[in-house]
Amino acid sequence: MNWTPNALPDLRGQNYFITGGNSGIGLEAAKILCEKGAQVLIGARSQEKAEAALEAIATHAPGAQCGWVPLDLTDPQSIESAAAAVKEKLPTLHALINNAGVMQTPDRLTPEGHELQLATNHLGHFRLTAALYPHLVAAEGRIVVVSSIAHKSGKIDFDDLMGRQSYSPLRAYGQSKLANLLFALELDRRLKQANSPVQCIPCHPGYSSTNLFSAGLGMEGGSRFFRSLYGLSTSLMAQSAVRGAYPLVLAAAAPEAEAGCYYGPTGLGEMRGAVGLAKIAKHAKDEALLQRFWKTTESLVGPFPALD
Repeated sequence: MNWTPNALPDLRGQNYFITGGNSGIGLEAAKILCEKGAQVLIGARSQEKAEAALEAIATHAPGAQCGWVPLDLTDPQSIESAAAAVKEKLPTLHALINNAGVMQTPDRLTPEGHELQLATNHLGHFRLTAALYPHLVAAEGRIVVVSSIAHKSGKIDFDDLMGRQSYSPLRAYGQSKLANLLFALELDRRLKQANSPVQCIPCHPGYSSTNLFSAGLGMEGGSRFFRSLYGLSTSLMAQSAVRGAYPLVLAAAAPEAEAGCYYGPTGLGEMRGAVGLAKIAKHAKDEALLQRFWKTTESLVGPFPALD
């Protein structure tokens, strides 16, 4: 499989919501979907950045149907308001693309006391997905969860989930990306068990050149060593943000994408290359871990709605 957006059908009449759609792979995914005729909403924290993104999308796809809603994934009230805005602006929702994320940030807790990377990358998306699930049912839509090759080295530290005993930016990031995949795989199992019309399809962008690195330890608050390391590795190994967006678009809109499958680049350690079926680490398939982590997540942010 060497999937590209050239394989997409006409998407007129299809509606998508992308978290973190104001930059990086989220922005590139929005461009591709709009170019194919879809209506797209992007979630962003900053109005200035959102408006710049909408201008970029309109330049790429003249006549694009695209708007934005304020969204802070660390704020439950913001998530609730964003979900309400999506329901108001989009009569149906064909895919929710849970893309926004932060990477290797300095030690920080949200007002709820949740570690920032876990809160942003996983807990906020769990809440948002729960809030928008009924809207997805009506359209027989898809839930796309963006993970990372970092899930392979990730570990869920149930004894110190928020890193209060010992905090490592790298370890917390790996935990958050494993959390993404555990969420997607367990949600897929539950959706199938309930015969729900909604599908869950996880993916990852490989190693893509985006500003994700500048949002974390690599650029802000990080050492000169890490800044140099990321700069060198990105120049040598990273693919473009456009290519990194391909797995997101495949999972969200391609007829050939299958529920529960995991898509991403397949070359050079899955950092870049042709898009196809990606590898899931063995520990991410552990049924006991999947169910335990789901219950832990619900204990932190509340239950997921009953699946139809």
